[in-house]
Amino acid sequence: MKLASLQHRRDGKLIVVSRDLTRAVDATDIAATLQAAIDDWATLAPRLEARYRELNEGQCAEAFDFRVEACASPLPRAYHWADGSAYVNHVELVRKARGAEMPESFWHDPLMYQGGSDTFLAPTAPIRLADEAWGIDLEAELAVITDDVAMGASADAAGEHIKLLMLVNDVSLRKLIPGELAKGFGFYQAKPSSAFSPVAVTPDELGDDWRDGKAHLDMVSHINGELFGRPNAGVDMTFNFPTLVAHAAKTRPLCAGTIIGSGTVSNYDRSRGSACLAEKRMLETLEHGEPRTPFLTFGDRVRIEMFDHDGQSLFGAIDQAVERYVPGE
Repeated sequence: MKLASLQHRRDGKLIVVSRDLTRAVDATDIAATLQAAIDDWATLAPRLEARYRELNEGQCAEAFDFRVEACASPLPRAYHWADGSAYVNHVELVRKARGAEMPESFWHDPLMYQGGSDTFLAPTAPIRLADEAWGIDLEAELAVITDDVAMGASADAAGEHIKLLMLVNDVSLRKLIPGELAKGFGFYQAKPSSAFSPVAVTPDELGDDWRDGKAHLDMVSHINGELFGRPNAGVDMTFNFPTLVAHAAKTRPLCAGTIIGSGTVSNYDRSRGSACLAEKRMLETLEHGEPRTPFLTFGDRVRIEMFDHDGQSLFGAIDQAVERYVPGE
């Protein structure tokens, strides 16, 4: 099943989207918003699935053309957004570039931070920031949406609560990160609003490529129309999504609508490119002694997408321009 939110007030308007992302139909008679659907998923999901089948079979007279430009984030705001760092080879590379050893615990205890979830960017909304000198970077990731998860849930139990998948551009301001982390209190200013794919999908839409709590498909990123990277999201994922959800729920219950991100997708096979500029710059530093690729500047455009084996876009694309933020405009 594929779901999206049309831009409407603060929390969007729920629609069901066809498998090929060409048609959609209103679903507000079932649930006004995606959050409302997740709040009562066991009851409402079968009704949404029935409408999804009807839409794909051409039986919805009220269907209309699906337009990504009309979409908000599937959850335009959320009660809880936490991002992991599931690709430990990426963490290892970051530390190696600055000559630091990686603690052995990083291989069995996931890293995770809680981000701002009061405003998410629409998938085609610009990334507006006041200063290029902050080191603007993309981070192409996958994320899951859960229903209610009990505190202390095991990874097996947590996996049962993963209801939807999305893509993420977890925008980072790299040159603000060191100063914030040096304070010993985590990210804040270095993590502006993230953007999510236009469509959230149930894991079964990935078929056999969703296995072991991972999506075994390429995360494809372009910068200014040129391919930047296509690392596989499954092959080198140290911590799968059930493990990440269980980690988040260790000391607290997770409410319905919680979003958990994978962190930047990264592969040991460097020929597949990267999913963030910081990683590419780190590899350049190790090879050449200094980075050669700049961070994003005003006017740049980022596109993030994932395709099935037939070349069909699964989630639609995150497609964003980087723009200067001017107060009052």
